[in-house]
Amino acid sequence: MERITAPDGASIVLHSTGTGPGVVVVHGGGVTIDVYRRLAAALADRFTVHLYNRRGRADAPPRSLPYTFEQDIDDLAVVLEHTGSGNVIGHSAGGFIALRAALRLPIHRLALYDAAISVDGGFPAAWLDPAQEAVRSGDIARGLAITAAGINPQMAAAKLPFGVRLAIVRAFMRTPIGRVMADLLPMTLDESALIRAHDGPASQWAGVTAEVLLACGADGPPYYVDLDEALAGAMPRARTLVIPRSGHDAINRAHPRLVDPLASFFTAPVRPERTSHP
Repeated sequence: MERITAPDGASIVLHSTGTGPGVVVVHGGGVTIDVYRRLAAALADRFTVHLYNRRGRADAPPRSLPYTFEQDIDDLAVVLEHTGSGNVIGHSAGGFIALRAALRLPIHRLALYDAAISVDGGFPAAWLDPAQEAVRSGDIARGLAITAAGINPQMAAAKLPFGVRLAIVRAFMRTPIGRVMADLLPMTLDESALIRAHDGPASQWAGVTAEVLLACGADGPPYYVDLDEALAGAMPRARTLVIPRSGHDAINRAHPRLVDPLASFFTAPVRPERTSHP
C-alpha cells in the first residue's frame, strides 16, 4: 500500500499486488475495492494489479461537490502516471469513467465489463427519478429496491411484488455488502444521473483509439449486449465478448472464464486500427 497525491492535493491510497505489466482497476458504483480483491489475486501471477478506492469511499478522500466525473478522471490520470501502466479495467460506472478517460489519457488497452454507458437511450433510466426521490425522503431501502430492479430487469426478483422486493432488500442491508451498498446509494444515483446526462450516439466515443474489449455477462442485464455492439461499431480498435454463465458481479467472482480472456487481451499483439466503421 502506498499513497500518491491527486491534483487537488488529496491522498490516493494505492493497493497493488502481483508481478508483471501494470493493470489499473476502476471500480463500479456502490462498492469499494474489497470486492475486486479476488480479481486482483487471480491476475497477480501475470500482472501487477493496482486497486484504489474512488472518492468518498473507504480510504479515499472526499469527493468534490457538485459531483462530476472529472475528478475521477484526474485521479485515474495520477494513478496511471505513477504506476506507468497503460492497461485499465473498468466495471459498471467505473467503465464509463475509464472510457471517458480514454478520450484524453494515454490508455493503450481498456477492458470494460458491463460498462454503464448509455447509447441512444439504451441504458435503462426510468427507475432513476423514483429512486432519487426515495433517497431524498430518507428511505434508503426503498431506493435500493427500486435501483436493483431497474438495472437488473432479467432477475426473477425484479418481477416480484414491490413489498416482497423491499423485504428482501431490508434483509440484504443487514449483510456487510448490503450495508456498504446502502451507504453508498446516494453516490451511486449521482453517478447514474451523470451517465444518463451523457446519453447520445455511439459516435461520441469514436475518438477512443485504445484497444478496447467490451465484455458483458450472458446472465447479466441484457441491454449490455446491444450497447457493447453499438460502441464497438464506433471505436476503431474495439471488439465485444459475451462471457457465458456470468452476471454483473462475475468480475468480482473472478472465474477463469472471465479472468483468462482478460489476461489474453492484455498480452495479445496489438490489433490494427480499422479504416472504416460498419
